[in-house]
Amino acid sequence: MMQIDGALADLRSLVERYGTLDPDLAARPPSAPAPSRIPDDDRGWDFGRTVVPPDSAGEPSDSAVLVLFGALDGQPAHFHGTAVPEDLDLLLTQRSFALRHHPGQVAFPGGRRDPGDVDFSDCALREAEEETGLDRNGVRVIGTLPPAPLTVSNFRVHPVLGWWDRPSDVFVVDEGEAARVFRVPVADLVDPANRITTSLSREVAGATRRFRSPAFRVSGTLVWGFTAILIDRILDLLGWTQDWDRGRIMDITDWDASMPVPPADL
Repeated sequence: MMQIDGALADLRSLVERYGTLDPDLAARPPSAPAPSRIPDDDRGWDFGRTVVPPDSAGEPSDSAVLVLFGALDGQPAHFHGTAVPEDLDLLLTQRSFALRHHPGQVAFPGGRRDPGDVDFSDCALREAEEETGLDRNGVRVIGTLPPAPLTVSNFRVHPVLGWWDRPSDVFVVDEGEAARVFRVPVADLVDPANRITTSLSREVAGATRRFRSPAFRVSGTLVWGFTAILIDRILDLLGWTQDWDRGRIMDITDWDASMPVPPADL
């Protein structure tokens, strides 16, 4: 079983290979450097054509999300494996059902970059503080990964990886923005039994197109879409993914998060 410090070392190696280390962390090399366990991946930080094209073109807006790993808050992982520490978790939110865009979807804390934000790390931490009550002083920023396209709403999203040195209470700050704030065991995200492929049909330019993406059934809900695509790519690049059945398809064309999670086709 990997230990927590091994997970932190992997996350640092991931950012060193594909993104930009936070200047404070880059100035402090690891006390005991070890060979990187990050596997070679020819695809790299590439998302292919897994996101839905926007209805109208235009320069995308910059935003940032906080991908925050830490030690579990007492919620045990249901899956026991060797790929990740059992006490490792990831902070997620569920968007309010009243929102116009992506209602009820599970997401990372984050949002559009404001003019007053120093950089994307500052943006992600500010948004997380506003959305979850997070004490940003307890977060160690590891660094920023290259931006990923969220073309359905025309955003360029900069994932900021963080490590929760001193976990603080998190909660729904504004019910108009979020329905839930929760921490999910990473082991349960890795569990092949919780992994599926979602499929939905959407009208694009007068034609019906079908889109598929990886998804996770965890913590009583479904993590799909852009957030699941990010998690899937990060797990793959870390070498934490275990083989799972990509042929298990869940059609979510007429589903929303207020409904029970539908079964997958076998």
